[in-house]
Amino acid sequence: MGKLRDYADFVKIEHTLFALPFAYLGAFIAQRGWFGLKLFVLIALAFTGMRTLAMTLNRIIDREIDALNPRTASRHLPSGRMSLKEAYAILLIALIVYEVSAYLINETAFKLSPIPVIVAYIYPYLKRFTCLCHYVLGLNLALAPLGGWVAVTDSVFFDKTILLLSLAVIFWVAGFDIIYALQDLEFDRRYGLHSIGAHFGKKFALRLSALNHFIFFVLVFLSATMWSKLAVIGAVVIGLLLIYEHLAVRRGEIETAFFKVNATISSILLLTFLLTT
Repeated sequence: MGKLRDYADFVKIEHTLFALPFAYLGAFIAQRGWFGLKLFVLIALAFTGMRTLAMTLNRIIDREIDALNPRTASRHLPSGRMSLKEAYAILLIALIVYEVSAYLINETAFKLSPIPVIVAYIYPYLKRFTCLCHYVLGLNLALAPLGGWVAVTDSVFFDKTILLLSLAVIFWVAGFDIIYALQDLEFDRRYGLHSIGAHFGKKFALRLSALNHFIFFVLVFLSATMWSKLAVIGAVVIGLLLIYEHLAVRRGEIETAFFKVNATISSILLLTFLLTT
């Protein structure tokens, strides 16, 4: 049980909670209602497998950098709590779960399944070259609602609502990843790693993060107006939560802003479209 807890902590399995609703959101919008228990389970398996794979890739690729950073030196690989072989085993299992789930969903999902894997593999390397890495992380999660749509329709002909929401997710993730990276601002500068904060300073990073979240709010609001009048209420609530998130960051509560508030935002976004059909 101790090992299982270590493995769950290694991939931050609890963070799946604030991301999984986006995959269900895409499926719900495509079906305009309940899409069935079988698909519900398969989407959960595919998404959990993909997110586990992405996090494991990140931990493996960044293990040497993590060992140098006092904030991350206690992570499983740099601290020796987990071997590299164990990490690769988790990676393989996650890939199998993801691909088998995609195969069982439909043909289009299976054919497109390598795309998120490629994006997840590229992302950890980007911080060595460009501060646009924040937006590539956003792209990775933005594929979730598109994947939910594909799961229901077996097609890549997306409607305007799901395209707007997927675009919104890019700016949402980039916004909070810019904030999260501020914890390593001095470390990034010292070792030549790229983040918005390291390049342009904390004040600029906070302003750009706020701008990203404003764009996210506008896109969600537009999507809500296209869905139903009641959905606009959910969009307004999300806007208020974004304001609270940035106030929390200014108080130094980065972990609260990163996980708790964002988990609430993604859940409210799903409920907004689910309850206003």
